[in-house]
Amino acid sequence: MTEHDRGGDHISADISGDVGGQVGVGKAINQTQTVGAEAARAVTDAELAELRQAFAELRAQVSAEAPPERKGAAVERIDELEEAIIADEPDLTTVDYVKRWFARNVPRLAGTVTGVIVNPIVGMLVGAAGDAVVREFQGIVGQEPTAPAPRPQP
Repeated sequence: MTEHDRGGDHISADISGDVGGQVGVGKAINQTQTVGAEAARAVTDAELAELRQAFAELRAQVSAEAPPERKGAAVERIDELEEAIIADEPDLTTVDYVKRWFARNVPRLAGTVTGVIVNPIVGMLVGAAGDAVVREFQGIVGQEPTAPAPRPQP
């Protein structure tokens, strides 16, 4: 509970429960929160170029090593994966689909594909999308989801 009384102004707030965002109490408060595409800009152009290079190398490896009858589809899945990860908000449904597709159809390359999925730059892009997206991503890549940070008690 926060109260402030100044010359006739009375400001009061009672905040309880599971609060997961910003809270402002008072007059003339200006808050900003960067999410989605704007937050993903925390990834530098050089890092994004590095990630695109990792996809180019993966694409070349898949093209060279996938069985001939699966090569076209496998390269298409890599294109889909790159687009899904570099999107304004990562499309985790597509990430999961591509990972599973390789496990079923070209298992000898599944680990290589997963290696790009768990690239630290991908982690930064996913992290910029928020905690819920991070937890979903952790489930996709087989990591134990991290618990949200404990909230300070009033």
